[in-house]
Amino acid sequence: MIATVVWGTGNVGRAAIRAVDANPALKLVAVLVHDPAKVGRDAGELAGLEHELGVDATDDAETVLAASPGAVVYAASGDIRPMEALADITAAIKAGAVVVTPSLYPLYDQRNAPAELREPVLAAIEAGGGSLFVSGVDPGWGNDVLPLLVSGLGTTVDAIRCQEIFDYSTYEQPDSVRYLVGMGQPMDYAPPMLAPMVPTMVWGGQIRLLARALGAELDEIIETVDRRPLETTVGTRTMGEFEAGTQGAVRFEVIGIVGGEPRIVIEHVTRIHPSCAPDWPMPPNSSGAHRVIIEGRPRIEVTIEATDEGENRSAGGNATAVGRLVNAIDWLVAAEPGLYDALDVPLRPAIGKLGKVAR
Repeated sequence: MIATVVWGTGNVGRAAIRAVDANPALKLVAVLVHDPAKVGRDAGELAGLEHELGVDATDDAETVLAASPGAVVYAASGDIRPMEALADITAAIKAGAVVVTPSLYPLYDQRNAPAELREPVLAAIEAGGGSLFVSGVDPGWGNDVLPLLVSGLGTTVDAIRCQEIFDYSTYEQPDSVRYLVGMGQPMDYAPPMLAPMVPTMVWGGQIRLLARALGAELDEIIETVDRRPLETTVGTRTMGEFEAGTQGAVRFEVIGIVGGEPRIVIEHVTRIHPSCAPDWPMPPNSSGAHRVIIEGRPRIEVTIEATDEGENRSAGGNATAVGRLVNAIDWLVAAEPGLYDALDVPLRPAIGKLGKVAR
């Protein structure tokens, strides 16, 4: 079994602990946390399991990495601390670990990643013999392997659209929801995530990845952003009230232009309440959904709904994103050390899990 560390116990980390525990090829050996209140708590409790796992959380990353784990699931945020996340990840790679993470989105398309991110990772791989695979939490498979798979079912393909459609009223990351995305802020507030070129910085790599897989040459990548205010004040379970007149919904597109036409689109439709922007695409139910639409002959539409953690309606997307990463670990361990992307790493079946329960 591959000794595996989960680094971070937020929305992604909780799902990662459960995924590692359920994978027969992996053994959870450590959980790293930043919050002092979590130190010493059992991983099973932190992950929302009904049983303990016998692994107590620690904040001592140096000692954990000194034990030379086989793999690290890096689940700590990289949105507002990318260089700190890079330092953590390269330290794990230098320790010889395979690292899987959603935290460094510029490495979705690692071949075209900025040198200031790519070169330290390659140096760490050379020094320690570890590997890195980055895939998105929105989720990555919905913007790469799934649309590519579905595109192969068509006779002709005119355009590919990947959608994430969610109500984030129960999303347990208030700083990201309120300040990074701007929900509940005045309409003249400038959310950092929606600043010009930021959506392209985050999701442009997946546009380039899809174009590369399809043998298409991109003219350029453009983006559109739309915001809507709440008509009435709404309350949420985890984040309090969001006042009428403040931002209640966001819709943006990152668009790959091929031959002068929009051909590859990654679209996010995010609400804090379903009453806001009802004319925008809606999920089949309140849990939200990920959707791939292939415009062509035939027209193909695939919608995936995933639920997890009860009332945390965004947790299903997190869990499937984590599943893609965690289930790739044994393949990466068997492969040569290196920097990998979604076109390199095969989608792994649930080997040994059918009918099994978490240990």
